[in-house]
Amino acid sequence: MSDSVKQNTSAPVDADFSLEAVPDSARKGFWQMFFVMLGFTFFSASMSVGAKLGNGLDLSGFAWACLIGGVILSAYCGALAFIGSKTGLSMDLLCRRTFGSHGSYLSSAILGFTQIGWFGVGVAMFSIPAAELMGMGEWTLTIIAGILMTATAATGMKALEIVSYISVPLIVVLGVYSMVTAAADGGGLAYIFAQSAGQITLFTGIGYVIGSFISGGTATPNFIRFAKNSSIAVWTTVIAFFLGNTLMFCFGAVGGAYTGKDDIFYVMIAQGLAIPALIVLGANIWTTNNNALYTGGLAISNITKVRMKWTTWISGIVGTALAIWLYYNFVSWLSILNCALPPIGIIVILDYFFNRQKFTGDFTEYSVNIYNIAGIVVGAVAANMLQWGIAAINAMVVAAVFFFIGEMLGNKNK
Repeated sequence: MSDSVKQNTSAPVDADFSLEAVPDSARKGFWQMFFVMLGFTFFSASMSVGAKLGNGLDLSGFAWACLIGGVILSAYCGALAFIGSKTGLSMDLLCRRTFGSHGSYLSSAILGFTQIGWFGVGVAMFSIPAAELMGMGEWTLTIIAGILMTATAATGMKALEIVSYISVPLIVVLGVYSMVTAAADGGGLAYIFAQSAGQITLFTGIGYVIGSFISGGTATPNFIRFAKNSSIAVWTTVIAFFLGNTLMFCFGAVGGAYTGKDDIFYVMIAQGLAIPALIVLGANIWTTNNNALYTGGLAISNITKVRMKWTTWISGIVGTALAIWLYYNFVSWLSILNCALPPIGIIVILDYFFNRQKFTGDFTEYSVNIYNIAGIVVGAVAANMLQWGIAAINAMVVAAVFFFIGEMLGNKNK
């Protein structure tokens, strides 16, 4: 880690290095990082996106949307993976260099708030259908699931690895079985996709693919900073995003066309696979929720300077307590706030490559970079207000403009 941020190795640190760079001694190999990143991309909402693609495009259009959108998404997340590995810093610590020590509170608040919100939604996404299937009360299962998910997230990176090792194979095996069975019973993939092709354009489909995970992908440095080198970081991220997202799209697309549902949980129940469905739903959400809460804990840690273990427990308790309310009332608001995450990521990427000295060696902190902060705000507004183009791309373009304005005016540290 010769070119990463210097640190005081004699100072006591927590196992997840929430307030400092990850040292060489804590770095991990290809397969450890690959399973963590693959588990990160196994996101239930991506199956809903897959259902929209499957119900609106023919088989060729579906393949092209996944390919083109996947390339753009992987390039964005791969760049963040490179930066995270090179510096060993979490996204929030990178933001301290890009937005300033106080300016980073805005980016951390957005990251933390959205990820804690998605954690709560995820808990309810599991507890509500599972409680119905098992004949339990929604709140009882919500509390149990929330506590268990929080416990593993608070344990840190090691727990993320273990959960991913267990859940990833389960999701792949059961998901592929369900998809193949649905395709066979539905008359083949070409026939299934042909039933509703033409409802959306290829351009819209590409937008769906990019938007499906670009917000979550902004948190990539939080996990990939543990990679032994930048090669491992970039390859595991790119492969995981391509493979993981594409699998989720396929599960949703085939299942949506076959049953009219957009979740593999209900597809498998329709196929008489209730217990496997429960396992897949739990494993899918557990991996995503662990990563969401881990990110939320790091974000709050940056603001409060309290170690991640404790901020993760606080985040989990809040997310669990609000889970059912969030599920029924807050998804649309979270989607709006998610538009603020791509501007954060693109500004960090540009700042790293144009001002690399801020990310290597000793660094003198400053308070606020007003141009980069403006890029977040105006970029998010543009993403929500513009009715053309792809929201995440619009947000990043606007944010980049403000970054370059700041560079030209020479106000990097004000």
